[in-house]
Amino acid sequence: MARFERPAPVHRTQNVEVSVYDLAQEVLRTDVSGLPLEWINYQEAVRLYCLDQVAFTWGNPLYEIHGGINARTGVPSRISVNSIVATHANKRAIKIAHSGYTPPLNNRTLFRRDGHLCLYCGNPFPIRMLSRDHINPISQGGRDVWTNVVAACVRCNNHKAGRTPEQAGMELLAVPFTPTHAEYIYLKGKRVLADQMEFLAAHFPRTSPLHDRLSGNLR
Repeated sequence: MARFERPAPVHRTQNVEVSVYDLAQEVLRTDVSGLPLEWINYQEAVRLYCLDQVAFTWGNPLYEIHGGINARTGVPSRISVNSIVATHANKRAIKIAHSGYTPPLNNRTLFRRDGHLCLYCGNPFPIRMLSRDHINPISQGGRDVWTNVVAACVRCNNHKAGRTPEQAGMELLAVPFTPTHAEYIYLKGKRVLADQMEFLAAHFPRTSPLHDRLSGNLR
């Protein structure tokens, strides 16, 4: 599960004023309509500002970047980077976000989707103790797709082996789903701030299982 942190006062360190988030804190990039597109680091955010690609911002300030002296005005340049930036996105990014895009399947994101729980025994596990289980086994024609895979502990996965849950006498505790683009962006986030989470949650489908799971973090 991603961690949530509240803004803190900034302090200066050399050329960058940073909050306690440190420079590893990612910025959420959207298009001009507010559609979430991707996570970017602070260098990419600054590049977009310098290219005049940032239309407007949301959320709280994360960093203030101090550049060189403006030759025309003699004033030091400063760029304030917020947690969410709306940009004039490229056509490829917009196409991915608007189309019937299916996010790539990987274990890290899968385990986050399932809340780091084994969906057979219901117990929480660290990543190293989870595995990807195919509900309908590959050996029986199952596919390696979001709707046919769940997080499972090693013990449950070994017990199920090459069988379906019905064949193994096991109960599946939740229905697997394919994340939408906004859900996938959330699941990919390394450290999602409260304002970023609230913004992303507004783009989840009403029926998204993530709403109930995250509601406590938004209060």
